[in-house]
Amino acid sequence: MTSVLNLARLNRKLKRLPQVASQYIRQEMEKVAADIVAMMKSLVAVDDGTLRDSIGWTWGKAPKGSMVVSTVKGDDLTLTIYAGNTEAYYARWVEFGTAQHVNGGKFKGTANPGTSAQPYFFVSFRANKKGAKRNIRKAARDAARKVAAGS
Repeated sequence: MTSVLNLARLNRKLKRLPQVASQYIRQEMEKVAADIVAMMKSLVAVDDGTLRDSIGWTWGKAPKGSMVVSTVKGDDLTLTIYAGNTEAYYARWVEFGTAQHVNGGKFKGTANPGTSAQPYFFVSFRANKKGAKRNIRKAARDAARKVAAGS
């Protein structure tokens, strides 16, 4: 028969791990989101600043009218990075561009040349994705080490 020494102490540490890990991971997710948002804001085309100012991140759902880069879902760890809002509704048109088309309405029949894409959104996300995963994994390891050390 085998017995585990200090089983009660081990159980206390294991019970504490999810809370500490959640705290560490949450802090790292906030840092990563801030880095992605900063890069997006530096790359976006600026006319009057409305679109640049609409770029951000939040815990939970993005504001109405936003284009969402990514939503990382967890129990209480749902983080959303977004651009655009009810004022800057054109966020996706800047990111992807628009096609040539014939206008309707007041200028019916005239040709609209469309706009070329000016990527700022997904390029920022892709550039930071690998490092973000690495940093979040490190935060989980750090939390485990902290709990194991008993601090």
